[in-house]
This record gives sequence, C-alpha cells and structure tokens, in this order.
Amino acid sequence: MPRPRKLRFVQGRPIVESFIPNRMPPWGSEEVVLPLEGLEAIRLSDHQGLDQVTAAEMMNISRPTFGRILTEARAIVADALVMGKTLRIEGGHYEMPPRGRGRRRHRRGGRF
Repeated sequence: MPRPRKLRFVQGRPIVESFIPNRMPPWGSEEVVLPLEGLEAIRLSDHQGLDQVTAAEMMNISRPTFGRILTEARAIVADALVMGKTLRIEGGHYEMPPRGRGRRRHRRGGRF
C-alpha cells in the first residue's frame, strides 16, 4: 500500500483560472488541466527565480518531489502553448499554509 501524499503548500489562489487561445486549431478545441501545485512550482522556480531546495521547503515537500511537479507542470504548459489547447488551472493535492496569530507590535508612548 503506498504511503499517503503530503499536502503541498500553495501561497494563494491563481489570479486567473484559464487561458484560452484566441484562435482554435483546425482539429478543434482541447483542454489540459494544470494542478495548483504545478502552478505554484512554476511561480516559485521560473517567476521568482528560487532554487529547487528553497522552493521545495516553501511548498513543504522534498526536492525530488518538487522537481517532478515542476517537470510535469512545464510539460502541461508547453503542450497547451504549442498545440493551441485551453489551459485550465484547478485541482491538485494542496493546502494553504497556516497563518499563525503572531505577536502584534504595539507602539508605546506618544501619538504618531
């Protein structure tokens, strides 16, 4: 029996949920789905320029797992771009990172 998957941390929901080509290919429209953890891997690695070790720590996964997620996500995006497919961003195995109630800084003294 395989061990259960760890939930991957994703910083937030995507700004847009799909990309649609402005002209459909002659063979008709097709759709590919990019999971949210794939988008997060692309965002951390390609957009923010983080190394895989740091990005994997931010997503709460191992470095090899991050590499696999990133490779799969890039293949999905490349397929959508080259073949003119609709790219939908949804699903996956993720959670938003916990946001603790940290200490608030209180100003002491006079008014500001």
